Amino acid sequence: MSNQTAILHYLLGLKSKKAEPTLSLAYSVQKGLPVSALDRVAGRVSPGDVRRFTYRVVPKPTLERRRRDKKPLTTEESDRLARIAKVFAFGLEIFGDEAKVRSFLDRPHPMLDDAAPLEVALATGPGADAVINLLGRAAYSGGV
Repeated sequence: MSNQTAILHYLLGLKSKKAEPTLSLAYSVQKGLPVSALDRVAGRVSPGDVRRFTYRVVPKPTLERRRRDKKPLTTEESDRLARIAKVFAFGLEIFGDEAKVRSFLDRPHPMLDDAAPLEVALATGPGADAVINLLGRAAYSGGV
């Protein structure tokens, strides 16, 4: 299992399976991640404002219902959360420091039309891919 995949499983609170960990993540997202996964990721990505972050992934009334009814996130909500966790995990591999990853994600970037990488990654899958691509450039060029 790659380091990034291990970090991703850890962030989401998933049990790492030796065989096909990427596929196990896909199944977990399809089935619906637990609300606790959202709490774990929010605590890492936005420790100073956990609630605001969680409500950007799942609207407040919906999240309150999920908590009350002890229901998992939907496939779409789980996909959004896994997407952010994947970006954060890749950022950790590049920067090696959570504070640096958070700083990168929150700061507008000229290669993203001056949008913050976190906003771009939250919006769509292709947006998250663009952020990961930008992080990859940082890994090979020495800066973002």
